[in-house]
Amino acid sequence: MTMLPFRPAPFFKDKNRAFWRLQFIGWGGAALLRAMTSLANEKPLSFLVLVLIATITGFSISLVLSVIYGKLINRSPLLTWSLTAITLAVAVGVSAFINGWTISLYQSGSEASFAQLVLGVFYMDMTLLGAWSALYYAINYYLQVEEQADQLERLEAHATSAQLAMLRYQLNPHFLFNTLNSISTLVLLQQSEPANAMLTRLSSFLRHTLVTQPGGRVTVEQEVDTLKLYLDIERMRFEERLRTEFRIDPLAAKACLPSLLLQPLVENAIKYAVSQQEEGARITLAAEVVGDRLRVTVSDTGPGLQARPDRNSAPLAGTSSTGVGLANIRDRLSQAYGADHRFEIRSPADGGFTVIIEIPYDATEAAAAGTTQPQNSPTLPVPPHPDRQPIESNA
Repeated sequence: MTMLPFRPAPFFKDKNRAFWRLQFIGWGGAALLRAMTSLANEKPLSFLVLVLIATITGFSISLVLSVIYGKLINRSPLLTWSLTAITLAVAVGVSAFINGWTISLYQSGSEASFAQLVLGVFYMDMTLLGAWSALYYAINYYLQVEEQADQLERLEAHATSAQLAMLRYQLNPHFLFNTLNSISTLVLLQQSEPANAMLTRLSSFLRHTLVTQPGGRVTVEQEVDTLKLYLDIERMRFEERLRTEFRIDPLAAKACLPSLLLQPLVENAIKYAVSQQEEGARITLAAEVVGDRLRVTVSDTGPGLQARPDRNSAPLAGTSSTGVGLANIRDRLSQAYGADHRFEIRSPADGGFTVIIEIPYDATEAAAAGTTQPQNSPTLPVPPHPDRQPIESNA
């Protein structure tokens, strides 16, 4: 499709310019119509001078009316319409007086009295100025409604952004407390190298959560890199008990989704699957493109729904004790996509827990401006947990 060499702007973007355009177009059209009517009635060309004077008179009076109406439009309806009627009547009288006087000068030998000439042009002036007044109020009321609608839309956008920020900031602080406790233990044991590695990973993760805009979006690839930082922190606590698998389709890696959307899912899996079983569990994250949809699946090999304290409150099962988890994600999806998303929970009777999320595929949005891509920390040896011996992994 051929692109226009310019970008069209709304007619009323500049209200002052739009007013003058309408003034010249409207009164110019009225003058042209009256001139053609005069010539069709075989009036002499000199009669066009009267048409020009009448047009200039109407143009000038309408400018005065615009100032008065601008003061009245925001008053109470009774005051606005009553004063408008009085003002319009005076304006029509002045216009008819001027036009009648010019006609009397033009037809100096006419038998018609001055009063008859004024009454003869009164209906024409009343029609023109009445129509002008109606259009003035109609256009300005329309612009006010449009402005209020834009303000309401902006307020709704701000409210949505604020709610998204609130939901994004509801990250479970337990992992932070546990991490700091683990770092403290490592320091007490004088294991400075792993303690420093843990601090580096925690710093990278927190830096990403602070820099990313609350309502911003990141690619699946960026989200996975952030999750790996978080998992590196948790792996220093759970060692071989925490096993992970990522199956990310190359096309899905470029898709966009709300930042830190998947972190509560992985956190829940660690809380209810890895930490609840002596042998730990495997957490799997898969992302693929199905038609025009992005499907993200997070599953674990834990005991399933029956091991969760809120198992009787489906479909919000899996919500953490602090109120953050699946309910948080459900709210964020509703805020970001409305009804155009899928959020499904599966928990077979033999164990395991799976969450499936489907959202519209969108790879056109760039990651949130200013987002710092998390860098993987150098791999350092993971020390044994001071409270227990390492457990052999079944992986």
